[in-house]
Amino acid sequence: MNEIHSTIGNAKSIIHEVSKVIVGKDEVLIKVLLAVIAGGHILMEDIPGVGKTTLAISLSKVLGLEYNRVQFTPDVLPSDITGYSVLDRSTGAMTYQKGAVLCNLFLADELNRATSRTQSALLQAMEEGVVTVDTKSYAVPEPFIVIATQNPTGAKGTQMLPDSQLDRFMIRLSMGYPSHDDEIEMLRCKQSGITTDSVTQVVERTDLLRIRDEASRVYVNDEILDYIVKICEVTRKDPRILQGASPRASLALTSLCKATAWIQGRDYVLPKDIRFVYMDCIEHRMIWSQDIPDPQARRAALQELFNSVKAPSIR
Repeated sequence: MNEIHSTIGNAKSIIHEVSKVIVGKDEVLIKVLLAVIAGGHILMEDIPGVGKTTLAISLSKVLGLEYNRVQFTPDVLPSDITGYSVLDRSTGAMTYQKGAVLCNLFLADELNRATSRTQSALLQAMEEGVVTVDTKSYAVPEPFIVIATQNPTGAKGTQMLPDSQLDRFMIRLSMGYPSHDDEIEMLRCKQSGITTDSVTQVVERTDLLRIRDEASRVYVNDEILDYIVKICEVTRKDPRILQGASPRASLALTSLCKATAWIQGRDYVLPKDIRFVYMDCIEHRMIWSQDIPDPQARRAALQELFNSVKAPSIR
């Protein structure tokens, strides 16, 4: 039990350290950490300049992870991501040159500016933890996390991510503008010289793997499992939704709920854990009919569907 309390203390220290440079966004930081603990990938969808890249860089330093970043543009090639083979003249054999994705934390900056072919180069690494080049497979390091950023729909030079790729992101988050006071504090920090270089490492990679293992062993009883399946099923039956939550979504939601319970010091999941992460885990997976074109109306409809399913009375 003392070891568990120690690792939970590490999680709090991670949030505290990253919040030195990401001011006033503690809930976003917590949800990013939950996805990392749950073994998922994160999609940050927001306007430029609100700190998405700063968050990824800071997180990699705090977690002690090998970090690579690619700024996606239309001329980035799939081989830039996965790697390629070159001829070794001394041996006559083909030698693999690893791509940017072979790291612990990969920041795909403005992923929706790349071509669909380059976007799809990430799919195998995100789902299977390997990349295949010239029929040979190469494993990505453990842990492996993708944080992708994308501009809002309608930004110049962007291509929407395919549904199959969106479904592979465990969680989609938006940082949004800071509050007036938080923006003042951000300016103070900048004047004081507080940057990503000021962030210090809190844990080792092995600590993160141990945290993941502990969170994966959090208990989920049958009533909670039934509840998770039901709130996913209602999205598949509503005529306003052309494509509802997939089984991958219910798996992701379960893993996130385990991480949420763990970070609060519990070894079992409660309905409130599901409420905390449901919208961020499910919303980006929906394909809506043209009857509800407004994003706010879609979010309200999804919340209505969630509320229509009675939660189990477990405390």
